[in-house]
Order: sequence, then C-alpha cells, then structure tokens
Amino acid sequence: QLQLVESGGGLVQPGGSLRLSCAASRFTLDYYAIGWFRQAPGKEREGVSCISSNTYNTDYADSLKGRFTISRDNAKNTVYLQMNSLKPEDTAVYYCKVNGYDYWGQGTQVTVSA
Repeated sequence: QLQLVESGGGLVQPGGSLRLSCAASRFTLDYYAIGWFRQAPGKEREGVSCISSNTYNTDYADSLKGRFTISRDNAKNTVYLQMNSLKPEDTAVYYCKVNGYDYWGQGTQVTVSA
C-alpha cells in the first residue's frame, strides 16, 4: 500500500509556524506526486497543496499562497509542508497522500489558538 505517515502538528499561537512531515516507509516517494489536504471540524476535507514527482512543480489553494510552502527531500523519502503566519482558521487535521490513490493516514492535528 502507498501509505504515508504525517507528523509535526501541534498547538501554535496565531502568527506562528509549523512544519509538517509526510514520510513513506514501505515505498519510494520519488516517482509520485504528493498532496496535502486538511479537514477542519464540521467541514469537508479540502486540498492544501501538491508537489509533482521529479519536476518539483507545486500548487496551492489560492487562500494559502504566500503562507504555505510544500517541498520534498527524496533522499529522506519525505515531503514537507511549511506553514507560516498561521491563523485560527488553519486549525484542522492535515493529511498527505499519493495523488491518484486513496490511501489516507491518520493525519496530524494542527491547532492555532492563543
């Protein structure tokens, strides 16, 4: 299975930063595009960002451009999501998955609160 494990979430004050990690242990990430998603309480899951496999093209939800940055380190078999200038409305469970496959992990909770 193309299962990924998310980590790096936590409680942060508004304006703070977090870096989320998305790691694979049973396969090599190099050949896959990876997407980050989030689901806030009472809301549907939404796309946050994605990064292509070898070309390193990236895309972001319009509302997040300029605050979030996706990157990948294929040597570490990991994709990252750097989140800056966090807002309370960024509070959600964040998930990553291989694009085109429906394997979801448990996610990592991000809470932005004073």
